[in-house]
Amino acid sequence: MAKKQETESLMDIFKTFRQDKDNLDTATLVNVLEESFRSVIAKIFGSDENYDVIVNPDKGDLEIRRNREVVPDGEVTDTNTQVALSEAQKVDDSYEVGEEFTDQVDFSKFGRRAILTLRQTLAAKILELQKDSLYAKYIDRVGQLVSAEVYQIWKKEILLVDDENNDLLLPKQEQIPTDFYRKGETVRAVVERVENQNNNPKIILSRTSPTFLQRLFELEVPEINDGLITIKRIARIPGERAKIAVESYDDRIDPVGACVGVKGSRIHGIVRELRNENIDVINFTNNTQLFIQRALSPAQVSSIRLNEEEKRADVYLRPEEVSLAIGKGGLNIKLASMLTGYTIDVYRELQGTNPEEEDIMLDEFRDEIDDWIIDAFQDMGIETAKAALNAPRDMIIEKTDLEEETVDEVLNILRREFEEE
Repeated sequence: MAKKQETESLMDIFKTFRQDKDNLDTATLVNVLEESFRSVIAKIFGSDENYDVIVNPDKGDLEIRRNREVVPDGEVTDTNTQVALSEAQKVDDSYEVGEEFTDQVDFSKFGRRAILTLRQTLAAKILELQKDSLYAKYIDRVGQLVSAEVYQIWKKEILLVDDENNDLLLPKQEQIPTDFYRKGETVRAVVERVENQNNNPKIILSRTSPTFLQRLFELEVPEINDGLITIKRIARIPGERAKIAVESYDDRIDPVGACVGVKGSRIHGIVRELRNENIDVINFTNNTQLFIQRALSPAQVSSIRLNEEEKRADVYLRPEEVSLAIGKGGLNIKLASMLTGYTIDVYRELQGTNPEEEDIMLDEFRDEIDDWIIDAFQDMGIETAKAALNAPRDMIIEKTDLEEETVDEVLNILRREFEEE
């Protein structure tokens, strides 16, 4: 009776795994159970070749059949692979020497150690399958939007669970700086990557990825989801500001208007999801100068000088437009550079004066200004005195990484030169 209960408990284990892990199909689980039994049998007898393991998942039971060769009485050398003729004929008197004799084996008679080994083997194989299934599921979902529930909050990351109780991780660096969650809340993010070290898959989510912003637009703007509007480029500083360039191949559709929605109805939901991150939507164009001009919006650009080889753009604006082009904390010009792929430098436009006339090369000032300082100016594309004087002071400090006092001293030297003239 005890042995029968042991066998039944093994089937209970199988049923429990099947109920809890619906993402593993029945055929796979049956195969795992067969392999687990065979593995234990092979450990006991050295081979499982003469055994048949038959699992019936519908009934929740199994059979183990052992196939042995009938040999003459007194010539049995291995009871696992051979059976005496007289013993076989007790079951059926038609058996003859050399025939195959099949009988059913009660696995529990192999002892408690065998049953314990089976439990461990089955659990290990199920766990391995779960990991393989999890990896296969999410490796195909990289870049897709997912929703998951906050399960545990740690200092460096948040543990979330999906609708199948799979663990997902949202690292601190992949969170919007102003994100704040409580246990049980639902979080939306994109699958950033799937790591699989030592067959231990880790699903990493992101809310700072430009792809996250793209998926939100696809969700909120039907024309994007339908392919009528295309998102061409995205530049984003998470939690602060983003720029997105869109294009429509149908002249009847205004891509910017469609993305923003009536009175901002479509974009407001995205802004809320991104913790009030400001979003500029602009029309994409292959005309580089026009694209840079649009990217620097809301500033009004007067003229642009391009260096295609170095991917640099010198942008000239009226003095009152310079601060708009740079933006608070330099965000606008940074995003414009990210969006267009060009290093953008802005300069004040001199009213009634050609910037190329009556100018002096910075190299002429090497007797007054240290070489390494002039080199720093030249590295950011400033070659002349007027270019330096027309460039915003804050931009020079940021891009040259010079001290404020050093930059002010250089600008004063250059300014005095023109005042003397």
